[in-house]
Amino acid sequence: MANDASTVFDLVILGGGSGGYAAALRGAQLGLDVALIEKNKLGGTCLHNGCIPTKALLHAGEIADQAREADQYGVLTTFQGIDINAVHKYKDDVISGLYKGLQGLVASRKVTYIEGEGRLSSPTSVDVNGQRIQGRHVLLATGSVPKSLPGLEIDGNRIVSSDHALKLDRVPQSAIVLGGGVIGVEFASAWKSFGTDVTVIEGLKHLVPVEDENSSKLLERAFRKRGIKFNLGTFFEKAEYTQDGVRVTLADGKTFEAEILLVAIGRGPVSAGLGYEEQGVALDRGYVLVDEYMRTNVPTISAVGDLVPTLQLAHVGFAEGILVAERLAGLKTVPIDYDGVPRVTYCHPEVASVGITEAKAKEIYGADKVVALKYNLAGNGKSKILKTAGEIKLVQVKDGAVVGVHMVGDRMGEQVGEAQLIYNWEALPAEVAQLIHAHPTQNEAMGEAHLALAGKPLHSHD
Repeated sequence: MANDASTVFDLVILGGGSGGYAAALRGAQLGLDVALIEKNKLGGTCLHNGCIPTKALLHAGEIADQAREADQYGVLTTFQGIDINAVHKYKDDVISGLYKGLQGLVASRKVTYIEGEGRLSSPTSVDVNGQRIQGRHVLLATGSVPKSLPGLEIDGNRIVSSDHALKLDRVPQSAIVLGGGVIGVEFASAWKSFGTDVTVIEGLKHLVPVEDENSSKLLERAFRKRGIKFNLGTFFEKAEYTQDGVRVTLADGKTFEAEILLVAIGRGPVSAGLGYEEQGVALDRGYVLVDEYMRTNVPTISAVGDLVPTLQLAHVGFAEGILVAERLAGLKTVPIDYDGVPRVTYCHPEVASVGITEAKAKEIYGADKVVALKYNLAGNGKSKILKTAGEIKLVQVKDGAVVGVHMVGDRMGEQVGEAQLIYNWEALPAEVAQLIHAHPTQNEAMGEAHLALAGKPLHSHD
């Protein structure tokens, strides 16, 4: 291995996804000499196989639904179907534009970008393309890949991962989605909008099971209304090919058949064979273990993003990468409050939340110390105009701050910005109630909910 001793970087980053490139950009901004190593494309899962392409598909599905339902608004349209190649072109154009912009940004910050498959070769170096890249500190940010189950082989044909689903050359007539979390319900929603007959299989008792139970129930009600079928509370047993599709058998013997099976049970860390264990980095089930400042047990190595056991969200990766860069540059840093991270599932209707669930609040503070209020979007003018249904649910410590905001309804992801300020600034309901929210907006529902929680409801019953 040739040792490139001409430069010792302040920071060598292995992985150019959300966490890695955020650390590179912020580190360079703070005067660090940064090398960024990526084996595929800059931007990682989020830009190329996750957040961006899935949201493009969901938006195309939303347009299809609007075309079908336009007569409800007095607009005469004819829905003729989905041109999947044109949908992919639209999706790929969005990705391409963002990708070019990101490449330009990295270049403008004078980050040394190295394309190639890197491997940790010492606590202060990464080997790539026959060279040893030396650094005073190494940041591991190698991300994640779709997971499967023992005995369930994802073949890219009839049994596919989200990576395959994003490039599917057709709209399947029918699909089984294994997993009712974020990835599963987003694909179920998009495919239903495209005209697919969809069934979601979730082993736990609710869809989006990490959300507040009220949000899960509202989403289930909305999915029933849309004709998206689901089976809850029974785990997967096996999958097998039929003459023209796939049959899924559950642990209770119940079977389901469809043209295609999407395995959407989550994503696992990319850490095997990259030299982590050889260099003494502590792992658990493939995840790199870190403290609240993203430091591993090896003093010169940090890790961020999907590689560590925190929330698998691009904006969490950004925040963790920035934290590492600022720590290494000598700035004062504050650990991330993961409860304070906004979370959005972009199905139709959207599910958005920040803070803790009512159940968690009762566990922490005691059932008698927790107050919950639901504000139905039926009382919100803009939601009525949009013909969306749902609720904003607030969870408050009695006589104290709002510790959870949970929302279901179209465009609720756009309301989560104010929700995160309410949680993270430990706002009292009366303080939010003082703020004047524009009318008619969906954002107004946030104000109305806090007015009600403060004991002075306006457009809602006591």
